[in-house]
Amino acid sequence: MSAVATPHAPTVSARNPRLESFQTSNLGPVFFGLMVAAALSAVAFIAGIFIWPLKQVLFSLLFGFSFCFTVSAGFLFWNIVHYATDAEWSVVVRRIIEAGAQSLRYVWVFFIPLLIFAPEVYAWMDIGPGKDVLLDGKRAMMNRPFWTIRFFIIFPLLALIAWKLRKNSQVQDIDGDPRPTISSRKWAFAGLPIFAIGLTFGAIDWLKSLDHTWSSTMWGVYIFAGSAWSGMAALLLITITLKSHGYLQGVVNEEHYHIMGKLILAFTVFWAYIGFGQYFLIWYANIPEETSYFIRRNAEGWNILSTALVVGHFFIPFVLLLWQQLKRNPNYMRFICIYVLCIHALDHYIIVLPGLHWAGVSFNLLDLASVVLIGSTLAFFFLKNLAKGNLYPLRDPRLANSLALKN
Repeated sequence: MSAVATPHAPTVSARNPRLESFQTSNLGPVFFGLMVAAALSAVAFIAGIFIWPLKQVLFSLLFGFSFCFTVSAGFLFWNIVHYATDAEWSVVVRRIIEAGAQSLRYVWVFFIPLLIFAPEVYAWMDIGPGKDVLLDGKRAMMNRPFWTIRFFIIFPLLALIAWKLRKNSQVQDIDGDPRPTISSRKWAFAGLPIFAIGLTFGAIDWLKSLDHTWSSTMWGVYIFAGSAWSGMAALLLITITLKSHGYLQGVVNEEHYHIMGKLILAFTVFWAYIGFGQYFLIWYANIPEETSYFIRRNAEGWNILSTALVVGHFFIPFVLLLWQQLKRNPNYMRFICIYVLCIHALDHYIIVLPGLHWAGVSFNLLDLASVVLIGSTLAFFFLKNLAKGNLYPLRDPRLANSLALKN
């Protein structure tokens, strides 16, 4: 990366703003690497059609999609929360959040093969009326036309909110007019229920319906907890990386690292609370249509991964994030963020792949290729979007308080 700012850049303040844009002029090798990674992964998927059953190709694609979608949704959540709570700490990193949320404009494309070949993944689509009592009671929602319509409603709405919040933010850089902030706050309040409903329906339609016999009233919140957790980790990782390459000098400091680390810790606990609450209530009630999800994931090799998820998603990050000074250390937090994203991937692997490999874990090259394909594509567009405009909101009315953050 080419750094516009340097470690000796003058102190930034609301009265002394500094234009700073993310430079892509010398990122040719990075963009080339992302394109090569995406191309090789795409080739692997094309070859996989002839090597492995279509189900394997589609389930691997769904795994990569669900992982990348939830991280993108996490960015949008933090963007909405920024305005809805009138947050000050996140002003200096908001452009990163906005660029990450723009991924929702692209990630939906990778679900198109799943729309086309949906019955290969969602078995309930091939079950006729009168053949399954549980499914018959859910057909008002679980029918292919309405399922498809919901997909084309969810993504445009989420992408629209992300686009509007970013546009308002960039318009304000021109003259400092506070009206874009007021407009964004209105969009955020309207966007909160849309986000909650959209993410919940997406979680149910694309993930929970892999097993149409299973019921859980906490599933949407469970997926949301992972989205917010991974989104904050991705935000902090990108911020640390930019800072290490000379950007945001005098803008982002260890206080911002600290508060982002605290939020990762908070959602570590929240995920564990929701995950345990869901498991405990289902175990206590012992209703067959509610237990199928956990029975499958606690048998054979899946039991090992499920145990690793419990330990790795809660106990380890909980301990590693307890110390205040460590949350201010960028090198330490870089490791934590990478770890969080890996565990989030494990979570979605355990959510998706048991629907295909009932007898036990069976890793496939396409599982990794799906994450590389979608992730590298989104990273390419993220860098392009980040380069549009100033790297932080230059004339946001809360900039001074964000720069002087103490927590």
